[in-house]
Parts: sequence; structure tokens; C-alpha cells
Amino acid sequence: MKQYSAEFLGTFWLVLGGCGSAVLAAAFPQVGIGLHGVALAFGLTVLTMAFAIGHISGCHLNPAVSVGLWAGGRFPASKLAPYIVAQVLGGIVAGGVLYVIASGAPGFDVSKGFASNGYGAHSPGGYSLLAGLVSEVVMTMFFLVIILVVTDKRTPAGFAPIAIGFALTLIHLISIPVTNTSVNPARSTGVAVYVGGWAVAQLWLFWFAPIVGALLGAVTYRAIASEDS
Repeated sequence: MKQYSAEFLGTFWLVLGGCGSAVLAAAFPQVGIGLHGVALAFGLTVLTMAFAIGHISGCHLNPAVSVGLWAGGRFPASKLAPYIVAQVLGGIVAGGVLYVIASGAPGFDVSKGFASNGYGAHSPGGYSLLAGLVSEVVMTMFFLVIILVVTDKRTPAGFAPIAIGFALTLIHLISIPVTNTSVNPARSTGVAVYVGGWAVAQLWLFWFAPIVGALLGAVTYRAIASEDS
């Protein structure tokens, strides 16, 4: 239960910190942090939690990461479902806290997106479904390759959280214009359920693509970097 609780809290922090920066601070008058700040915020949530709870649960914070670690031979199948449940619940509760905070401002309108992921008319840059699919698969694949390599026992210990945090920052810098960047089904679900409508209708992509990307990342890792490759 300590591991599941850690995953709940860690995913809560990721959604509150990452999506919260997008909803509350990205376009704040005169001192808005913009795309660069939101990308950094997502990276910092993972970096800080990796140091905080990495020794407890491994700090997955992401169903796709858990699936990728399982496929990469680093995580037992018996814990996969409970980890994913804890992550999704953490994301949804964080989305609720963010909703309460954001709705305290005049003119708040959840239908504007609430940091939800989307494609087509709901992509920040108007990118198509295909573009969103390819972006999410490729970004998640590389994220898993990086995670698996930097947490390999042959890699110098202690630096993995930094590499993973910067990797997530880079991923957001690349793909926020395409889908608002998911690479994490729990992050997507945590805010989409409060938007409803189009956000929930498009949510399937942000489960399907990250999980496919994670599996491809595990295959790539096993091919190029695992001890039995």
C-alpha cells in the first residue's frame, strides 16, 4: 500500500504542477510563463517526485511508464493494475483540486480546455488526428527508452531523476503545439473528466498512443541496451 499511495501522491503532484501551471500561470497577465514554463513545470514535477518517492514506488506516475517497465522486464505484472488505478485516481483528485482553485477566478470557463489534450479543432496548433497519434507514440517511445536506460543498473546511480525530468521537459517543448502533450494517460484523464464532451471523446487517443509508444520503447531498449540484447 505504501507503493500505491506513493504513486497516487506522485501523480497528484504531476497533474497539479503540470496542468496547474498551464491553467493558472501560462497566460497570466504580464507575468505568464508560457509554453516554456509549462514544459519546465512538467519536468520539475517528475524530477522532484523521482527524488522524493523513487525509493518507495519507482516513481512511475504514468500508466504508460508502468506498462513500458513491465514490458522491459523491470516491473512485475501483479502490480500493474494497482499502480495504474492509483495513478489515475491521483490524477483525477488533482484535477478536482485544480478545478476548485481555477474556478475561484472571475471568467473561468472549463470548456476552454482546462489543459486537456486534443487533436483537430482541439489541438493547440490545429494538428490532425494522425499528427497527434504519431507525436504521442514517438514521444512516449523515447521517454521509455530514456527511463529504461538511465535506470539500468549499469548506469551511474543518482542522476536518473535529472535525465528523466529534462526528457519530459523536452518532450513538452516539442509537442505542446500538437496535442498539448500527454505521453501519460493519467495526466490526460485527470483533467478531461472535468471538461467532459470533446475531451472525454478524444481521451482514447491519449491512452492508446502512449501505451503503444511505451511498448515500442521497451522493445527498443531490449534491442539496443538490455544486458540480454
